Amino acid sequence: MGIHQRILRLTGAQHARLFKHLLPGDGLEAVAVALCGRHVTDGTSTLTIHKILPIPHEKCERRRARITWPTELAMDVIEEATRKGMGILKIHSHPGPGYFDRFSDVDDESDRELFPSLHAWTDDGLPHASAVMLKDGRVFGRFVSSDGEFSQIDRVAVAGDDIQFFDLRSVECADSDVQLRTRQAFGDKTTLLLRSLRIGIAGCSGTGSWVAEQLARLGVGEIVLVDPDRVERKNLNRIIGTSAGDADAHRVKVEAIAARLRTYGTKVHVLTYPSSAAERPVADVLATCDILFGCMDSVIGREVLNRIAVFYLIPYIDLGVQLRADGKGGIDTICGSVHYLLPDGSSLLSREVYTPEMLRTEDLLRADPDRYAAELKAGYIRGVAVGAPAVVSINGLCASTAVNELLARLHPYRIEPNNAFRWQQFDLVNSYWQNWECGDPCKALAKYAGRGDILPFLNCHLVT
Repeated sequence: MGIHQRILRLTGAQHARLFKHLLPGDGLEAVAVALCGRHVTDGTSTLTIHKILPIPHEKCERRRARITWPTELAMDVIEEATRKGMGILKIHSHPGPGYFDRFSDVDDESDRELFPSLHAWTDDGLPHASAVMLKDGRVFGRFVSSDGEFSQIDRVAVAGDDIQFFDLRSVECADSDVQLRTRQAFGDKTTLLLRSLRIGIAGCSGTGSWVAEQLARLGVGEIVLVDPDRVERKNLNRIIGTSAGDADAHRVKVEAIAARLRTYGTKVHVLTYPSSAAERPVADVLATCDILFGCMDSVIGREVLNRIAVFYLIPYIDLGVQLRADGKGGIDTICGSVHYLLPDGSSLLSREVYTPEMLRTEDLLRADPDRYAAELKAGYIRGVAVGAPAVVSINGLCASTAVNELLARLHPYRIEPNNAFRWQQFDLVNSYWQNWECGDPCKALAKYAGRGDILPFLNCHLVT
């Protein structure tokens, strides 16, 4: 961790589309060009595929180990990249069985000819990229700078119903004794993958603390904790990793949880942000994560996290619990939901987890409390829900479902395909557990999948 990383991200649907075009089964190379979003921080440089232009096979001179194609076919994409400050990815195939899992001399020659022209067009000094897809679907690549320097892409991440990572970097093994049981269950490959992940958790109360607890013990390498609140006595019935001393000292939740996680011997690196996910510096860090967990009641927080996942092509798991008591010792409702959200799929908004009016009301409370109070009094809006019953066992069940959802997508073990489990809900009062595919892309958000950095950030006013 801490080393500058170069990352290429794409969705599962984009990977499938590229595979179909680049590897049609005739054993000949093929090529495509993609318009990519960008995100650059002190620690990472990321390209996210936004739009794919397959170069027609019949327009190319295709061979088993070389392809020649008319670059003028990509001019619309190049001009769009220039207007919008975006990147260009050239990706071609190496279709032969077991050969060329590296760039060839022919590839080097081709890239040194193509990329100076791309940089001359975009003229922003930021890198473009070249990549190769192999017959088994693996992808590797490199950034190409304006001066023609090649820099290996460390990770290619595919955010699909199955989450895939193609890495060209080594990962330090965690303590073999501490992770022995995890390795026995999931094998060395998945255990090392967990060790390589940076996972963001927004919301560190009842469910978020449980998620952090389990990820740390599973051997996840880096966890980003985000929550602006402090520990109170009323939290101690459910927030894992907190104590009466934390409440008395009004300790920040993320620091209290992080202190506990660091004692487990799993070598987890924990970053803490006692802030909201809707603050730009925090959102920038969350955009560098490999996976996001949303454990918030806040509608604004969930909307922002969903947007980060869409714009930067990050798998997002949202979870929530609803417990309603009748005030007389009886319980009316014990429900929990776990949503797995594809960047180019449905959203929490399109799934009606919340409505535009709920989002507007919460935003009004944040931005103009006096106006909120006036509209509430006049009956124009319904009040924002504050405070609800919460029980550690229910939170733990929902959080465990969410973490197991991640494991099922990193290490597929279900009989049914993962696309059948994009939305799961349990009801302990009525004794049922349901799952849905929940498929249509969100009309408001899916068009921004892979757009990367944009002004205004995330194309919304909610981030400050």
